[in-house]
Amino acid sequence: MAKIDLEKVTKRFGEFVAVQDFSMNIRDGEFVVLVGPSGCGKTTTLRMIAGLEDISSGTIYIDGERVNDMAPKDRDVAMVFQSYALYPHMSVFDNMAFSLKLRRFAEPSGEGTVRWQRLPRVEVDRRVRAAAKQLGIEDQLSKKPAQLSGGQRQRVALGRAIVRSPKAFLFDEPLSNLDAKLRVAMRAELAKLHQTLGSTMVYVTHDQAEAMTLGDRVVVMDKAVIQQVDEPQTLYDHPRNQFVAGFIGSPAMNFLDASVVAQDDGMFLDFGPFRLRVPEDLSSHVRPHTEKTFVFGIRPEDIYDRLFAQMMRPDSTVTARVEVKEPMGADLFLYLKAGELTIHARMGPSTKAEVGDTLDLYFDMGKMHLFEKGTGLVII
Repeated sequence: MAKIDLEKVTKRFGEFVAVQDFSMNIRDGEFVVLVGPSGCGKTTTLRMIAGLEDISSGTIYIDGERVNDMAPKDRDVAMVFQSYALYPHMSVFDNMAFSLKLRRFAEPSGEGTVRWQRLPRVEVDRRVRAAAKQLGIEDQLSKKPAQLSGGQRQRVALGRAIVRSPKAFLFDEPLSNLDAKLRVAMRAELAKLHQTLGSTMVYVTHDQAEAMTLGDRVVVMDKAVIQQVDEPQTLYDHPRNQFVAGFIGSPAMNFLDASVVAQDDGMFLDFGPFRLRVPEDLSSHVRPHTEKTFVFGIRPEDIYDRLFAQMMRPDSTVTARVEVKEPMGADLFLYLKAGELTIHARMGPSTKAEVGDTLDLYFDMGKMHLFEKGTGLVII
């Protein structure tokens, strides 16, 4: 295991800034996921940790040792790529053993001299077979990559990294080439692998479901900059800005422009076609912003069919017309219109709404978010 520390790491390609002032302390044995849209800088950050990209400025430490100028082979990290990068003419065993056969270790030979030795064959065999058993591919060792399924090839790529017993594992979207069902299965395999090995792992993905299910902590990036670093549930419940709120969660959070209005009986948000009451415990946060316009956010799963809502308040209810209906089995996704405003709701299948129907929606205003227009910074 190893801790990885990044201090104001920046990468420029000419005038283009790919990663800007990335600072983070990754703890021993932690599973950290970098997530964000394409081009946000997450893969470039991973490649700088591995030594495959030079650093424009800043410092990277692995286990307390500065590695800025250290060759990739000397950093003792193993990288698993999006493409499996297996040798097609080699068997699974030879693919997994290849790096071990090349590795040399120092052995004292007397009078202060050192002799570099290859790893004994018996040790290579032991490591490969142990990793293959752990990954459930011990019966595939004699096959060539072309004879394997996509999931099996990914397991071979993982096994090739495991046998090295590196200080840290670096994963660059390793599941993106798999079909949806296999991705879910492999996510579980990676989670179990981390629990078994207890190794430091840094994982890059654009899939927020992978980030939320795998990461001890998740780094959300956009336009080369870290937007938020937190545990998955904290990201979901308490996003720091509108970008994080919209990126984490599926379907995405609803965003509607609203102005803050004070009335004799409390604080309200005015959306034009309707108004919603601000809960008492949030009123003190909203009151200083009376008459200002903000971006209101609420997740689709926090909008309910009025018929099934408990502890409902009439002033938290909106009437809307169903535009699109997407039955998902356990869930029902509805796209609705209230005036000119579009609202996405995630409900249970017991809601019997058809396209063209009007539906009374209950907003759980205790789960609302407010963001500044322009900056996107969170108010509530």
